[in-house]
Amino acid sequence: MRKENSTNAINEQFLFQVCELNSAIAMISGRWKSQIVYSISQGNNRFHLLKKELPNISEQVLGRQLRELETHAIIIKREIPETVPSGIEYVLTNKGIDLVPVLEKLCDWGKTYADGKAIAVCSDLINSSR
Repeated sequence: MRKENSTNAINEQFLFQVCELNSAIAMISGRWKSQIVYSISQGNNRFHLLKKELPNISEQVLGRQLRELETHAIIIKREIPETVPSGIEYVLTNKGIDLVPVLEKLCDWGKTYADGKAIAVCSDLINSSR
């Protein structure tokens, strides 16, 4: 945890005040967050489905990324009624739904400028929007 009066924290606060883009990028930064949001938008809305869709992510990291997305109100965690044991699903909020086309555009941009380093999830994003 960073100290509130550290140089990094002060610089971060300044950047957030200067431009909302910095805040937006901070909300979705993290190696897996964009893939998680996209995967939920495609119906992989339970922990085990996300883990299956993203096999290289550890359960600990997946849980942390989901909590952070929930903290930023991009997803909500909802209990599935009448399941034993009780089930949880992740649902995109309006903010999360609005984020999906932004991720698709970023994916297009990355495909154009990432020197051929497109990944399958990114390609799926682009193809699903057309």
